[in-house]
Amino acid sequence: MTGGKQGRGSLSEINVTPLVDVMLVLLIIFMVTAPLMKQGVDVNLPQAKGKSLPAEERIEVDIKSNGNLYMKGAKLSVEQMKARLTMLSKTDPDVYLEADKDVSYGRVAQVMGEIKDAGIEKLGIVTKPPKNQ
Repeated sequence: MTGGKQGRGSLSEINVTPLVDVMLVLLIIFMVTAPLMKQGVDVNLPQAKGKSLPAEERIEVDIKSNGNLYMKGAKLSVEQMKARLTMLSKTDPDVYLEADKDVSYGRVAQVMGEIKDAGIEKLGIVTKPPKNQ
């Protein structure tokens, strides 16, 4: 008698079914949570030519079409915005202004003046690229 190893070879196949199951579950989780990660205020930006900005963390001031100000999704008065930016101006941040295309030029100029008065040196205006590009 030669033992009981006749007909038994080593198992060299890997069962990938559990791996595929885990990957599909992760894909579904990411597809559901990805839209929730973007927060902000809906602003109808004007279109203009220019190069794209890097997607780094930045300070954004939004002006909605009704003239209300927002920073990080929170509604602010001009005085509150100026106080926050005055505290942040010590770190020399870049501030980006996103104004709705229906906001009057006077309101945009007023907010820009208050931002500069808060000690912010680097102020950019965000637009959308033209549709023909």
